[in-house]
Amino acid sequence: MSNEQKKFWHAGNIITAIILAGGLVLTFLRFYKGIGAVSNLDDNNPWGIWIGFDLMCGVALAAGGYVTSASCYLFGMKHYHSAVRPAITTAFLGYFFVVVALLYDLGHPWRLPYPLVYSQGTTSLLFEVGLCVSLYVSVLFVEWSPAAFEWLGMRKIRNFVVKLTLPLTIMGVVLSTMHQSSLGALFLIAPGKVHPLWYSSFMPVFFFISSMVAGTSMVIFEGTLAHKGLHRMMDETHLKEANGVAFGFAKAASFILIGYFFIKVFDITMDNDWKYLATGYGAIFLVEMFGFVLLPSFLYAIGVREKNLKIVRIASVLGVLGIVVNRFNVSMVAYNWQLPAAERYFPSLMEIGISIFVVTLIITTYRFITTRMPVLFEHPEYKDAH
Repeated sequence: MSNEQKKFWHAGNIITAIILAGGLVLTFLRFYKGIGAVSNLDDNNPWGIWIGFDLMCGVALAAGGYVTSASCYLFGMKHYHSAVRPAITTAFLGYFFVVVALLYDLGHPWRLPYPLVYSQGTTSLLFEVGLCVSLYVSVLFVEWSPAAFEWLGMRKIRNFVVKLTLPLTIMGVVLSTMHQSSLGALFLIAPGKVHPLWYSSFMPVFFFISSMVAGTSMVIFEGTLAHKGLHRMMDETHLKEANGVAFGFAKAASFILIGYFFIKVFDITMDNDWKYLATGYGAIFLVEMFGFVLLPSFLYAIGVREKNLKIVRIASVLGVLGIVVNRFNVSMVAYNWQLPAAERYFPSLMEIGISIFVVTLIITTYRFITTRMPVLFEHPEYKDAH
């Protein structure tokens, strides 16, 4: 085995290959034997981990795209420009693989485009979510495409797409506002199935605000991982501006989180749900609110005040985990809470395996793109890219 082959087959790549191979086997089982062969879904629990994690967490954690592009192009924060391409790349891959994950969850996956082209349910929230997500995937692809065109040397089409940056950013923010909030609105139709501590008429607002937290936290978290694993691909501008991006987004996340905490308290007070805090579900709710909302808010604030990047990065991990915890709580823990334990949903190992497979695909594709295309660095022939 040559030195290059030895470098390629290190522990990380071996684990990735095993996960991808296992995922392909599970994919074959899912589509050959049907959804019932690999999942614990039933009539009481039609939505499981593929919706709670792959879709709801995936969409929220991909919010860094609209948050970063809006900060840079709409609010004039040009010092965040080096973070735009990595954030857009992450967002595009996140949304694209959300659609891929949906194919596993649908009983008839070939009917995924039906609501858009065949039988539109224009009064349905699911139709609105599907329409916005499909449009936003297209917008993100166009926003991301200049990096690919620079890599391929397609100058004319690349220059044309760059001129569309502002309208694409505005369209992306509008679409994100709509579908991020609508994911929360989906649960408004099930007031008796969602635990009162999580059910609220403000759920669309909560989902949208928390998506901003997810976006800012994900930009910091992704930047941390990229600096550790892809440092060699970064140019001087990216390295110089990285700390400023982290502290700026940390400051924003701190304010958003503390605001989110207080409107959640207001919501509990308005609905008089305080009595539920003394129950087991109340303990789960308090862990979410204090451990993954209040704590990262204070850590972000301390990190910004002390200019301590390590604290900011720790807070970003809690911020990302907080979104996962919240979406899991809403869609699985608090959902069907009235059913006896024997009828509650818990994902099968194969469901979990497919979710891990999808996440691994995202990471692998991100590595492929960032090690070849000008995402973490400025292409020398296109000085207007940054």
